[in-house]
Amino acid sequence: MAAPRYHFVTHWHMPATCEEVYDVLGDPMDLPRWWPDVYLNVREVEPGEPGGVGRVIELLTKGYLPYRLRWSFRVTETDRPNGFALEAWGDFTGSGRWTFSPDGDGCAITYDWNISADKPLLRSLSFVLRPVFSWNHRWAMARGEESLRRELARRASVNQISPP
Repeated sequence: MAAPRYHFVTHWHMPATCEEVYDVLGDPMDLPRWWPDVYLNVREVEPGEPGGVGRVIELLTKGYLPYRLRWSFRVTETDRPNGFALEAWGDFTGSGRWTFSPDGDGCAITYDWNISADKPLLRSLSFVLRPVFSWNHRWAMARGEESLRRELARRASVNQISPP
């Protein structure tokens, strides 16, 4: 039986520059600090090239539902400050692309996530629970949007404090 496929496209708008957004989302090691509802543990496996291509990250994540996902990703493309792409494997397999573009007073963010559910629980229950798994992804991304907004505000306030 082929693994069930999922395709999610998320759109956010942040009151920040695309460079600021890239700095936050492009630093996976900091995810558990500012997006703790989803990212439980992050470990760099390979540093990759300067600029990030080839960097391999291992993650433990969760959503609202009571299961955890172990997966890894490799950065396959970087285009600072316009975004980056990754390839994922582990409890799911596929690809993701973050795209950032200036939009009025901020940055428009799109995350295009195209995966197959390989974790046995997800694979066996997707036929019946696909809407629930999709809701769980939307919940996780909504937490990410809230958390990113707070992190950008925190960084902006720190940058406004100037030394005497």
